[in-house]
Amino acid sequence: MRREPSQERSRAMVRRILDAGYEVLLAHGYDRASTGRIAAAAGISPGSLYQYFPDKHVLLGEVVDRCADRLRARISRAFVANLAGGSLPDAVRGNVLALITAFEENAGLLRVLYEQLPPNADTRRADFKHRIDELATTALLGYLPGGARADAVAWVLVRTVENLAISYVLDPPEVDREDAVEEITALLTGYLATRLDPERR
Repeated sequence: MRREPSQERSRAMVRRILDAGYEVLLAHGYDRASTGRIAAAAGISPGSLYQYFPDKHVLLGEVVDRCADRLRARISRAFVANLAGGSLPDAVRGNVLALITAFEENAGLLRVLYEQLPPNADTRRADFKHRIDELATTALLGYLPGGARADAVAWVLVRTVENLAISYVLDPPEVDREDAVEEITALLTGYLATRLDPERR
């Protein structure tokens, strides 16, 4: 940001700009989300916007970071809740469902992150993926024996469910949602079972 707001009035102005930026970003996409459109949506002049943000890339970067943080927090809460007791298949299914649901309800943000961000913003997409990886890995490691092998198993599982969930939302297949969740759950629990019980390999 060009300058940090120190008064509540200024902080309210920044929140209004960021809210407008989110609306314009989802409505018009990254390339067409101009500062003029965002200022108009916020009900302010472009000059007022430029007091806080030097250009649209900085502004939209703040919008993406803000939304990604909220999405990560939501997924984290869901993962923790699903791991509070219950069987492994129930926990895996609950986490798969939580991830798909969160992605579906934030499909616009997901599309921006994976399809619209310019190359110089790849760090934001990488950071988002890294944070989701960390959340899911932490959730899974509680079920796995320790050691480097556990890290490898968790990596395979996390990348599998993450890519399947993103693909399901951004490129929806002609598959019933419940069936998709069940098949992803079966895939993950089947793989986990072979790692938790060597005799099943």
